[in-house]
Amino acid sequence: MKRASLYSRSRPRQAPQAPVVARQPRFAFRSWLKKHRSAFLISSPGLAALGVAIALWLHVAPPQFLTQDDIDAAVDRSLETAVLPSPATRAFEAVEHSIVRVRGFVDDPDGGEVVMSTGTGVVILDNGTILTNIHVVQDAQRIGVTFSEGLEADAVVVGMRPEDDLAVLKAQTIPDDLQAATLQSTADLRPGDHVTAVGFPFGMGPSTSSGVVSGLRREFRSPEGKRLLTNLIQFDAAVNPGNSGGPLVNATGEVVGIVTGLLNPTEQRVFIGIGFAVPIENAAAAVGVPPF
Repeated sequence: MKRASLYSRSRPRQAPQAPVVARQPRFAFRSWLKKHRSAFLISSPGLAALGVAIALWLHVAPPQFLTQDDIDAAVDRSLETAVLPSPATRAFEAVEHSIVRVRGFVDDPDGGEVVMSTGTGVVILDNGTILTNIHVVQDAQRIGVTFSEGLEADAVVVGMRPEDDLAVLKAQTIPDDLQAATLQSTADLRPGDHVTAVGFPFGMGPSTSSGVVSGLRREFRSPEGKRLLTNLIQFDAAVNPGNSGGPLVNATGEVVGIVTGLLNPTEQRVFIGIGFAVPIENAAAAVGVPPF
């Protein structure tokens, strides 16, 4: 019988142990948040904005294609809400650089000169050709014109049409950028059409008044020239002494007549609602050029 060794008697035999596997520490969100709290708070708004942008991008509506009906509706809305200039404003802006103040001077017994008359003129050719009334410049020893830019110049009479109380002036000096007014036939002019008178009533101006065409082919005997004027445009835009020779302008800014008189049954030469203008066809004939 085989004997056991002393070593085996003194140390009892142990059961084999399983190998030890090191455990990985669990990620502690709370401790991480505590450690990086400041950086997280700083970046929070940016992260939130990024999140909103991504959400909007994910839910954006597909592109829409405009139809003609959409465009027409948008134009209608704009016209309903936009503040458009009045016809009188458009008319004035169209001729404001073509208006001149016309003054007739006579010698003063003391050696100087005095203003005999004040009226209005309108540039119809950019070479300085101006239309006005005969009664504005009649008997004047010197004629002076003042352009819209402020330039003052002498002018001379180069033509007359007594049957229409029209005088044609030529300025001796003109601005570099002188603008001529646009003329328009009265063939389509009707009672009720909007018209604007621009001039220097009582020397003030240029002043603007507006009204409508009251009638066509009227007759009027001028108290100044004692002439019977025919084929006149009657209108109710306010005019007074000083408006004579100024333009009567339609709603699109074109000159259709030259203001020549006003009717007042009293001795007062002030406006009571009836003014007269020579049709621009007659005025152009006085210049000797085709009007249109």
